[in-house]
Amino acid sequence: MAGTYPNSGRVDWVDYAKGFCIVFVVMMHSTLGVELAAGQEGWMHYVVAFAKPFRMPDFFLISGLFLARVIDRDWRTYLDRKVIHFAYFYLLWVTIQFAFKAPGLAAEFGWERVGRAYLESFWEPFGTLWFIYLLPIFFVVTKLARVGHIPQGVVWLIAAGLEIATVNTGHTVIDEFAARFVYFYTGYIAASYLFDVADNVARERPRAIAWLFFWGALNGSLIANGYSEMPLVSLALGLLGAVAVITVASLMATTRAFRPLRYLGRNSIVIYLAFFLPMAATRVALLKTGIIEDIGTISVLVTLAGILGALVWFWALRGTPLRFLFERPQRLWMARKPRTEMQPAE
Repeated sequence: MAGTYPNSGRVDWVDYAKGFCIVFVVMMHSTLGVELAAGQEGWMHYVVAFAKPFRMPDFFLISGLFLARVIDRDWRTYLDRKVIHFAYFYLLWVTIQFAFKAPGLAAEFGWERVGRAYLESFWEPFGTLWFIYLLPIFFVVTKLARVGHIPQGVVWLIAAGLEIATVNTGHTVIDEFAARFVYFYTGYIAASYLFDVADNVARERPRAIAWLFFWGALNGSLIANGYSEMPLVSLALGLLGAVAVITVASLMATTRAFRPLRYLGRNSIVIYLAFFLPMAATRVALLKTGIIEDIGTISVLVTLAGILGALVWFWALRGTPLRFLFERPQRLWMARKPRTEMQPAE
């Protein structure tokens, strides 16, 4: 497809879109965690519900945008960048999460059950880390389809069919693959079109803003009436929502007012890996002290703590021996030597 696909360098609106999505991901975990612990819902519950149709679809779509640049690399390099890279961070951070959660789990279920749960995390993604567990699978499946010369339209129709089927086996990898692969693959095959959409937003801002109002009304209405998770409707809302996020990100990229969001996008995987601890600690502190009573406000503060806490952790460890928490050491590379000693998480 003809378009304005960039050949190199970072693209501002992509970083804004990733920042937008990581905020909503942390918001979802923070809000639902606060509401579960408090036993009641707050006003943030409606914000999280509004974002549900597009939150993860857009994250996966963005993850596939630049795949065309690297998909034809040799298998050794491809697996190093797209499989081993994410496997390293998954194994490292699932161990860290278990280290923090093990005492509580052991008190409730016993240490034997904790050990079994840790082993199960190798095939059943643990907690918030399922996203980086699933990404390498998407990368491999997409390359296999290309190597096997399977027409892109056929792959997309199969992926769309899996999403529409609402697969529910109880196994995270199977269920989330069926629900999310279509968005990742769409990002890969429709990248040029999506970059054109982003370029057009800057030239036609009034039309873009009008489209956002239409989409917001449609998305909100379908959620309010209980139609958003129906077959075909969920797929349409996921794709439309992804385009809406791209539109918002492109508008943000035209001004300096939202530059912090771009920084969050550039470090989205860092936040994804590390937000769980400051989020949980802040939730416990606020609910136990009772300083703030409004559940929605607590949810906002917990969201901010999760994001900022992860970044503080990242900033504090840069340049120290502990930077391996966010950068893959050179000795764990299997392809040619990178330009720097370590490869950042993202």
